[in-house]
Amino acid sequence: MSVICFDLEGPLATQDNAYELMKLFPDGGKIFETISRYDDLLTLEARLDYEPGDTLALIAPFLVYHRIKEDDISALATKATLVSGAANLIARLGADGWKVFCISTSYEQYARHIARRLNIFSQNVACTSFPLDKFSQMLCKEDFRYLETMEKEILTKDSIDDAWIKKRLDRFYWRELPKTNLGQLLEQVKPIGGQRKVEALGRFAKAQGKPLSDWVVVGDSITDFKMLQAVDQARGLAIAFNANEYALPYATMSLASTHLDDLWQILEAWKKGKRPSIEKLVKEKEKTGGNGDRGYFHWLVGIKDISIPLKTHKRIRHVVREEAAKLG
Repeated sequence: MSVICFDLEGPLATQDNAYELMKLFPDGGKIFETISRYDDLLTLEARLDYEPGDTLALIAPFLVYHRIKEDDISALATKATLVSGAANLIARLGADGWKVFCISTSYEQYARHIARRLNIFSQNVACTSFPLDKFSQMLCKEDFRYLETMEKEILTKDSIDDAWIKKRLDRFYWRELPKTNLGQLLEQVKPIGGQRKVEALGRFAKAQGKPLSDWVVVGDSITDFKMLQAVDQARGLAIAFNANEYALPYATMSLASTHLDDLWQILEAWKKGKRPSIEKLVKEKEKTGGNGDRGYFHWLVGIKDISIPLKTHKRIRHVVREEAAKLG
């Protein structure tokens, strides 16, 4: 039995669910972009007890304030565009005896719906618990005074740079909000990103009796780099798909393509001969090159300069994910 685990947003679905949720209210997109950049900055400074993807906790107060409901999250999942070839690849994997898993930072109302659309069993999905409707009932107008000020500052400031984002949002999240009930909300939302993805994979691995050396994982962004790194170091297969600069350096190999099912030949080779077979095949494909927007493979083990593959990944990531491509 072979086992594979996908990140959801990027490899399987094109949208960033949190971004789309924030855009349900006026100027929410700009607020999200600012908070998303703050998430990158906190991750890069390795803030204690902070994981990449904790953006989903940071935006929760704004979702409550603007009366976004759990039904809104599910509705977005119904309309979400799947990555071309994703359904085909997962169907072929299932028919070939693979067990397919998904570990997603996304809220559960989104991740489980997308997984159902792809026929991934619910018990094989790990995602972020988010009882939004319950949270909304716990808060009152007084809890939102700091949030209203923060929102106004983001929307009226002429120029927002990293220094301002770091200083101002540090104050907002770690000094102002804890004075209100929103502070409890932040503590209760624990997005499945970074190390929590590694832990979720570890639970799946233990349940299946499969060490990380037997796993294939597919990711694309800053929330995935620790999972990619853990599997690559265990000599499993870590695949960066249309990845950004935060994920690409930690993968075994990469694919930049508009179609996820371009991975099929790679996964067949993994089943037959593990990493030696993969290295040989990927290096052959690397010499041949891709065609148009499909089939750009790179072997990444031992590569110090990722600038060449990164350029291709950025281009195709933008084609596939559009607005979401600019997020970390």
